[in-house]
Amino acid sequence: MTTTELTYQNKKITIDDLPNLLVGADTQVPTIHGMKQYINFDNAASTPTFIPIADSLKSFLRWYSNVHRGTGFKSQLSSWAFEESRDIVAEFVGADLSKQVVLFTKNATEAINKLASRLVFEEGDIVITTYMEHHSNELPWRRVAEVQHVGLNDDGTIDTDDFLAKLKEFGSRVKLVAVTGASNVTGYLNDLDFFAREAHKIGAKIMIDGAQLTPHRPIDLKPNDPECSIDYFVLSAHKMYAPFGVGVLISDLETFEEGDPDQVGGGVVDIVTLEEAYWADLPDKEEAGTPDIVGVVALGHMIKLLQQIGWDAIVKHEADLTTYALKALKKIPEVKLYGDTDPNNTMNRLGVISMNVGDIPHYLVAAILSYEGAIGVRSGCFCAHTYVKEIMQVTEEESHIMEQQILNRDRSGIPGTIRMSFGIYNTFDEVDRFIEMIKKIVAGDYNQNYILDKEKGEYTPEGFEFNFEDYYTL
Repeated sequence: MTTTELTYQNKKITIDDLPNLLVGADTQVPTIHGMKQYINFDNAASTPTFIPIADSLKSFLRWYSNVHRGTGFKSQLSSWAFEESRDIVAEFVGADLSKQVVLFTKNATEAINKLASRLVFEEGDIVITTYMEHHSNELPWRRVAEVQHVGLNDDGTIDTDDFLAKLKEFGSRVKLVAVTGASNVTGYLNDLDFFAREAHKIGAKIMIDGAQLTPHRPIDLKPNDPECSIDYFVLSAHKMYAPFGVGVLISDLETFEEGDPDQVGGGVVDIVTLEEAYWADLPDKEEAGTPDIVGVVALGHMIKLLQQIGWDAIVKHEADLTTYALKALKKIPEVKLYGDTDPNNTMNRLGVISMNVGDIPHYLVAAILSYEGAIGVRSGCFCAHTYVKEIMQVTEEESHIMEQQILNRDRSGIPGTIRMSFGIYNTFDEVDRFIEMIKKIVAGDYNQNYILDKEKGEYTPEGFEFNFEDYYTL
């Protein structure tokens, strides 16, 4: 890990280089019309990586060894790279390591569950979250405290008046406010200063799910600002072009200094006897076993690349793509868009666009895009069932019917949308191909022989088969 510029073929990397530096940029995939170049508009779920990151890891692998306490040179180097990456993460989010700790986990979901298991809640304590949340920032809190949900405005934004009303109603019973930094469904950005300030006014702490936000906007945890500081923050490397598997939890030291770790084993102790175990200092105490060393180092490299490209360039590129796509989609009457559809406001939202196409099931639209256009999107509720149902205005009766269908192993009627989501490498030509496919779907110009698997809710073209081992073997 050095502070030198990241280059490729002796040229400093800029955002304009990224489409050609994407690992798999020229990948052809099978469709019913033959092999076509793949387009990935599923970045909100997970992101690919870039050749310089893969090359950096290939270079690191020759030095790979287990971290901490090893006296061999490779172990020492790996330990240095691992801890250097921790410092890079801290600097990236504005953390103060004299007050905070950076903990590596399997992913952001594990990070939130880890925090939920460590926080001490008493009977009557409340966690306030919102209808906008990903399941990972809602379900863990149900296990440890009473959960109150903040409602939404008609446009799908968080109802801040309802938030303030709930703070006033429950007062000191509120121990934590848990809110997403950005929606993985609509791309809405939440005002973190506002939520932190109001939570702290009543003595509560705040936890921000930054998994969707971090790849697209600069983060500042403001540890030295008593009003607006973020007490807990999570992020996920696989959404940041480092899909090698690691999550991050940034916490104040106080929360994890006392008490037993949630997982125990190698690395978490200073000394063990048959009677006692004496825990190591943070962060070792909370990182049991051998960590994902390669994943952590990959995240460190990718953060350096994001910093080199610069947030101004990243935000502008993604906003320009979103503006371009929204303008084209709004010209197609059959396309129903959700959330903020103003093409002139894309600097204030992420490049996540959820939509439906006429009365065609969202699962079928996604299948046509894949099997005929070689375009990858996501369809359904994106692990945010409550939010999707709210923005689609699904009634309570319809929701109950859907629940019964799912219990009867029929997912074909699940309400949902298709979601295109941009990364820093996507291009306007790719948007054009997407729009062309949507127009074909509207016109009925697609294979009419799709077979529905009701249990999965998925569609496949009749008679179209391929063998994955023709493309990749283990």
